[in-house]
Amino acid sequence: MEKKNVTLLTEFVLTGLTDRQGLKVPLFLLFLMIYLITIVGNLGLIALIWNDPHLHIPMYLFLGSLAFVDAWISSTVTPNMLVNLLAKSKSISLSECMIQFFAFAFGGTTECFLLGTMAYDRYVAICKPLLYPVIMTNRLCIRLLVLSFVGGFLHSLIHEGFLFRLTFCNSNIIHHFYCDIIPLFKISCTDPSINFLMVFILSGSIQVFTIVIVLVSYTLVLFTILKKKSVKGMRKAFSTCGAHLLSVSLYYGPLLFMYVLPASQQADNGMMDSLFYTVIIPVLNPIIYSLRNKQVMDSLTKILKKNI
Repeated sequence: MEKKNVTLLTEFVLTGLTDRQGLKVPLFLLFLMIYLITIVGNLGLIALIWNDPHLHIPMYLFLGSLAFVDAWISSTVTPNMLVNLLAKSKSISLSECMIQFFAFAFGGTTECFLLGTMAYDRYVAICKPLLYPVIMTNRLCIRLLVLSFVGGFLHSLIHEGFLFRLTFCNSNIIHHFYCDIIPLFKISCTDPSINFLMVFILSGSIQVFTIVIVLVSYTLVLFTILKKKSVKGMRKAFSTCGAHLLSVSLYYGPLLFMYVLPASQQADNGMMDSLFYTVIIPVLNPIIYSLRNKQVMDSLTKILKKNI
C-alpha cells in the first residue's frame, strides 16, 4: 500500500525566482530581452561562421558548436522560467522534469568538453603554428566534436538513470526555477547518497579533467607568447586567447559551486549561481567572442556593408 502511494507523486511545483508579485513582470521583461539577445547572438554567430568561407577553420568550427550549446542551454531553461513568472500554475510533470534535466545536463557537460577542446586548439595554433594544419585536420576536429557531444550525452544519461531509483512522496515543491538534480535530491523519499556521490565523482572528474586541459594548454601558450619578440604577434595571441580564458573563468566559477561542493557546503545562493550559469553566460559568450575577435568583426562588417 505504501509503495502504491509513493508512485502517485508524478507532478512537481517549481517555486521559481520570486513570489513577489511586483517583481514578476519586470523580471519577465528583463529575462525575455536577455533570452532574445541570446538566441539572436548565438544563432547569428553560427550563421556568420556558416556563410563566411574564411571562418571555415577548426577554431570557428568549435566556436559555432559552443554557440549552439549556449542557445540549447538557454532554451532548455529560460522559456519555462518565463512562463512560470506569469502563470498561476507552476506545475511540471515528472516526465517533463526528467526531460528538462537531461537536456540541461547534456548541454552543460558538452560545453565543458568544448571549452577544453578549444583550449587545445589554441595551444596547437600558437605553440606549433607550422604543424597546425597537419595536427588539426578536419577529421580530428569532427572527432573531437563528436566526442564532446557523445560525452555530454552519456554523462547526462548516467545521472538520468540514477534519478529513476528515487521516489518522491513527501513533497512535490522544487525550490528552484527549473528541474535541477540537487533540488530533486532534497525532496526525495529515497536516500540520495549514491546519487550525490555519482554527481560529485562524475561531474567533478569532468570539470577537473577539462580545467587541467585548459590550464596546461594556456600555461604553454603563455610561455610561447612571452618568447615572441614581435609585439604584433603577442597582441594577436593575447586577443585570440583572452576571450576564451574569460569565457572559461565565467563558466567554471558557478559550476563548481553548483555540483562539485558537497551538499552540506553548498551556499544558500545556489539559485543565483544557476541563474548566472544558465541565463547570463549564454548571452555573454557570443558578445565576448565577437567583440574580441577581429576576424568575426571583419566578417560581420562585410555582411552589414553588403546588405546596407
